[in-house]
Amino acid sequence: MAVELEVLPKEKMVRATQAQSVSSLVSGHWGVMNRGKVELSAEEALYLIDIRNAKVLDTANNEWHFNEVAAILDRPKLMARYLTFKDWRDRGLIARQASEIAGPYKHQAAKRYPEGKFSAPGFSARARFYADDLFAVIDDDETAKALYNQGWFGQYATYKAEQRGRLGKLDIYETLFLMKHAGLKLENANEKEVVKLATERRPDFRSLFEVYEDWRLNGFVLKTGFKFGTHFRIYFPGASPGKGENWVHSQHVLHVFPRQSRLLISEWARAIRVAHSVRKTFVLAIPGQKKKKKDETGKKLHPSSYLDFLLYHRRGTDIENPKTGHPRYLMLSLSEEEYLGGEEMAAAIGECKRAGLELMIAIADRETSVTYYAVHRIEIPGSEYEYYEIEWVQP
Repeated sequence: MAVELEVLPKEKMVRATQAQSVSSLVSGHWGVMNRGKVELSAEEALYLIDIRNAKVLDTANNEWHFNEVAAILDRPKLMARYLTFKDWRDRGLIARQASEIAGPYKHQAAKRYPEGKFSAPGFSARARFYADDLFAVIDDDETAKALYNQGWFGQYATYKAEQRGRLGKLDIYETLFLMKHAGLKLENANEKEVVKLATERRPDFRSLFEVYEDWRLNGFVLKTGFKFGTHFRIYFPGASPGKGENWVHSQHVLHVFPRQSRLLISEWARAIRVAHSVRKTFVLAIPGQKKKKKDETGKKLHPSSYLDFLLYHRRGTDIENPKTGHPRYLMLSLSEEEYLGGEEMAAAIGECKRAGLELMIAIADRETSVTYYAVHRIEIPGSEYEYYEIEWVQP
């Protein structure tokens, strides 16, 4: 039997009042019970019309269709919200409004990365800076080789062919880092000039260098992530360039997402897919996202307007629900054609942290298929900043 619903256009509400429909909806964890009636969210009402063939009537007994109901329940990014809600429900899982959050819960734990520390080389180096290319070149063979072998700075000779050439080439991040922390001197520029030139070339340079510097000071090696559509690839403390067939491959890539930046969702998702296609973990950095020094779990939770749904998942083979379990994620619903901002992402992550839940990013593409990315917090020993692994998942 199809569910019967009542629409109240002036109140912008859809509800179930018929006893059998109310019973069916309550048992399926739909809506909110209010004085014997089940009041439905926009996404729930649209789902019941679309998938459950619900019949929607007004007080004059006129039947309402999907678009008519959507028009009176309209809200920002309604279709992105509806399509991601629908996909989660189609998987047999429960999604509720983010406003129902009652945490803090205990479904968020940081993954700890290895500990390390940068050790400056015990010798000085000189180089020439090539401003148009944002490169510095060391033409002292022994110094260039030592920097490369001891700290994996720059590229000595030819990439994967160290017998071809004698120069050490430092990219802009390596150049500035060594000037600040290892006494590198440039023949034709000082630190202030290097920063000015780099910032003129790319306005987000300071944000990228802030992240590069933090990882390098904590013992990690960062090299270009150009081939993988990201800013850097990451090597854990102790890594060094291999020889011949023993060349070491990175397992992680790092993308910097400044708060003031905005990125088309399709481009953002493409970078994650590329990383996963070559079996690399995608790590996200939001410059300025510092660790909280005080425990905020005692504060009242106010879910960000960016967050859309409270998601219940599985425990073993059982489907969790509001009566017998706890939510696992907070969902951020997006569509392929919109932009995601660093500030928006930081706000969503912050709300999830306070709630003790993980962030699930759900993206509806132009064919209305939904792709999911789970965001896991990671811990870099010694760092005062927070970073996140983003994992492509199938719920």
